[in-house]
Amino acid sequence: RQQNLAMHLLKLVLNCLNFDFIGNSADESADDLCTVQIPTNWRTIFLEPETLDLFFDLYHSLPPMLSQLALSCLVQFASTRRSLFSNPERAKYLGNLIKGMHFCSLRFLLGGSRQFSTQGLGFFNGPFLAFESQHALCKNLGLALRFESWISLEGSESHWEFAPNSVHYLLTLWQRMVASVPFVKTAEPHLLDTYAPEITKAYITSRLECVPVVVRDGLEDPLDDTATVFQQLEQLCTVSRCEYEKTCTLLVQLFDQNAQNYQKLLHSSSRNPLEITVQEGRLAWLVYFVGTFVGGRLTYTSTDEHDAMDGELSCRMLNLNSYDKFLKICAFETALIINVCFIKKRTNCRVGSLNSYLAKIIKVYARMSEVLGITDDNHVLETFMTKIVTNLKYRGRCEPVISRTLQFLNDLSADFSLTPATYSLLKKLVKIEAVKFMLQNHTSKHFPFLGVSDNYSLSDLRCRTVFYTALTRLLMVDLGEDEDEFENFMLPLTVSFESVTRIFNGSFEQEEAKRMLMGLARDLRGIAFALNTKTSYTMLFHWIYPAYISVLQRAVELWYREPACTTPILKLMAEFMQNRSQRLNFDVSSPNGILLFREASKMICTYGNQILSLGTLSKDQVYPLKLKGISICYSALKSALCGNYVSFGVFKLYGDNHFDNVLQAFVKMLLSVSHSDLLQYRKLSQSYYPLLECLTQDHMSFITSLEPHVLIYILTSISEGLTAVDTIVSSSCCASLDYIVTYLFKHLAKEGKKTLRCREISQDGQRLLHFMQQNPEVLQQMMSILMNTIIFEDCRNQWSVSRPLLGLILLNEKYFSELRATLITSQPDNKREVLDQCFRNLMEGVEQNLLVKNRDR
Repeated sequence: RQQNLAMHLLKLVLNCLNFDFIGNSADESADDLCTVQIPTNWRTIFLEPETLDLFFDLYHSLPPMLSQLALSCLVQFASTRRSLFSNPERAKYLGNLIKGMHFCSLRFLLGGSRQFSTQGLGFFNGPFLAFESQHALCKNLGLALRFESWISLEGSESHWEFAPNSVHYLLTLWQRMVASVPFVKTAEPHLLDTYAPEITKAYITSRLECVPVVVRDGLEDPLDDTATVFQQLEQLCTVSRCEYEKTCTLLVQLFDQNAQNYQKLLHSSSRNPLEITVQEGRLAWLVYFVGTFVGGRLTYTSTDEHDAMDGELSCRMLNLNSYDKFLKICAFETALIINVCFIKKRTNCRVGSLNSYLAKIIKVYARMSEVLGITDDNHVLETFMTKIVTNLKYRGRCEPVISRTLQFLNDLSADFSLTPATYSLLKKLVKIEAVKFMLQNHTSKHFPFLGVSDNYSLSDLRCRTVFYTALTRLLMVDLGEDEDEFENFMLPLTVSFESVTRIFNGSFEQEEAKRMLMGLARDLRGIAFALNTKTSYTMLFHWIYPAYISVLQRAVELWYREPACTTPILKLMAEFMQNRSQRLNFDVSSPNGILLFREASKMICTYGNQILSLGTLSKDQVYPLKLKGISICYSALKSALCGNYVSFGVFKLYGDNHFDNVLQAFVKMLLSVSHSDLLQYRKLSQSYYPLLECLTQDHMSFITSLEPHVLIYILTSISEGLTAVDTIVSSSCCASLDYIVTYLFKHLAKEGKKTLRCREISQDGQRLLHFMQQNPEVLQQMMSILMNTIIFEDCRNQWSVSRPLLGLILLNEKYFSELRATLITSQPDNKREVLDQCFRNLMEGVEQNLLVKNRDR
């Protein structure tokens, strides 16, 4: 009973400390270390030493579940806003807080009644982290004098099996403290130069020690969680730069020792596979460390000595290429991935000229030149590109290696357009023999992952898009208007398409043709994504149209039941429709824009009509077999409608039904989807609602021609989307609603005019007006939703929500008065007058029109 009382009291205190007194926390889950805005009249209680002592005592006295509540309260105490106290009061308060944390660490070290657990360790660091966040741990009250009792506790980093969240707290705390050292202005020693290297050593040695345990016991390898590893290493990188000499000495020693052991194992007569795997795992960790620490160097703060140390570490990392022929496991290949940090720090130079930048890292290359013959960035680039080709040629069936290698290649090709200096490095890159080899020999003969065997996997095929995106970017450097060079580059794909065409026209080996087309569609999508100029895109269009695009059309018609085949083809078409960088703005004499839209229309109609024949699908099948394809079709259609490269009026003028057909296909597919699915599946909602916005903006004649049940469906989808959490969805709904009510208002405004022209115009919207008169509750409900959103909810896109509001009010003035009265009545007595005044202010000076100046009042 006493524990139950203590639990409720602690929860009450925690809720009071967590309360948003000033109303500035839009998302309570956004940051668990935000500033606690305590009322000023609580200051006296906070300054009493007994207050903090009580919660520290509760933390040590209560059972684990309750002690965590006490610790959460302490985190809030440590997060108290600085402005609550004067300088002397703050010193007193922080002294009490630090003293309590000091004794906490002592109790842990003396082996108190409760051993710290993985969860407790993370919670324990909460007050320290909150304290550092609000009060700068290194700058207050000679805290360094108390580090010695705390450092042993922090040495628990050596327990690698602790939960990643606990290690995150530890590393975040140390990262912040080390980063604040340059700003410390106090005569008292902070001792970080003593303890930061110990933290770095504890982390490094613990990770090396975990490898044999993971291998022998079959445990989950921490290296497999790359996101967590990269996050922790980024934090450790800052800590390692404090007394960097000690860190480098440790890494050099460990690297040499493990590399020698690995070499002995490889040349041993009795090679133990288990020991080799353990040694490779250790080397993998060391490569992570070296790549991160070298990559984390800051040019403007590094000294000559640091540059020389980086050169020593870089030599050891690059020298691992000599072991390529022996490597068996994918984890070791992270050498290439970590090297991206190393190379990008040298290529993404954003200060000064390239020559001055190179002068700053001459010490790095001095040692590399002695050992490896690498004297400048050209040699580094050549080394990495050779490594990339080696991985792609000989690790073709190891998906993690291929995907990470290609991501590295993609990063190298994508980041060079920022400055003249970096672009000049890209020019150097394309002159490297390894790059020339890839541009001239991108076939399955040289790169096995480009081949599609019987036992292929979808992950293998996805890598091809990244590969061709990067390769095409490299091609674009010197391509210009050279159509012959482009044809030579496309030759392997030309041969593949010709083979598929022969299969279609011959015996028709279905599986072989399907596999080839799945790969070709992904290849072409990567190429199309990288071609962002009008000239280069036109070359691709002339290459694929009309012969090869008809092959894709037939594939969609034949294999519409198989999303593994149709999805990459539909995505390719969606990419073709993207007018990125105005690349689809063809010459005025060119029909290419219309021809491209006609092909897209055919494919969307074919897929839409066929997919509806599947009938009812189970819940787990409906998205992969149907909704995913529909969302891609909608995305492609939206790109076409908003691309501004097709005059859609010419279709009706010349009797071409491709535009009408694709709009009818849109309606058919839409009606086969439930409203709940529209909002449940994010990709579907983010393609449908922007498409609807385009239709209501530029094609209201199509909207007005729809049958009443279709209009009800569309308007209901808008009404439900107004309150969606996704701002893309809610903003598109508001825009669509605005276009519809604006169209109705303008139609009503012109109805009274007697001229023949105005009567002809008014006939176009008569059907929609009649529908709205028959169903007034549709717009009224949406007005109610918008008003409630603005008044009672935290509206993230208030400007978008306000756009359709004026039109709704002017179309439904009577209902607006009723809604206004209802909202005012629903408020407490003391707030009714305030809300009524808000409504009067809202409508003050508003005129009966939808001109921009009237909307913006």
